[in-house]
Amino acid sequence: MQASSAGALPDDVLIVEDDPIIALDFEDRILGFGVKAVRTAGNVARALVVIAERPPGFALLDVGLVGENSLAIAARLDALKIPFAFVTGYGADTKIPPAFARRPRLPKPCSSDALLAVLQRHAVRGG
Repeated sequence: MQASSAGALPDDVLIVEDDPIIALDFEDRILGFGVKAVRTAGNVARALVVIAERPPGFALLDVGLVGENSLAIAARLDALKIPFAFVTGYGADTKIPPAFARRPRLPKPCSSDALLAVLQRHAVRGG
């Protein structure tokens, strides 16, 4: 699926996902939309390093990582004014702090149409 001209896409997307197969699926789909660069991180520490090295234009954050959650990453992205969306396989039961309650949330699995729509609606081009 190619991105239409209806919405701009970020140049660089960070995927924070602890399951390598899911991360690869997201990466393949996002690159297929025409995003220039996709980087992945499997834990909080690595994600924070990636953000410090080069802030992304958008990030997808798996809420529940092995032994931790992505809320520290969300706080860092929020402080940098970098748009992001949460991705979770736990549905509406996932507890998101009030500060992030209005952030977009995608289910796992999600459709390519839903993923593309979130990127087009919330991303900052040239990130």
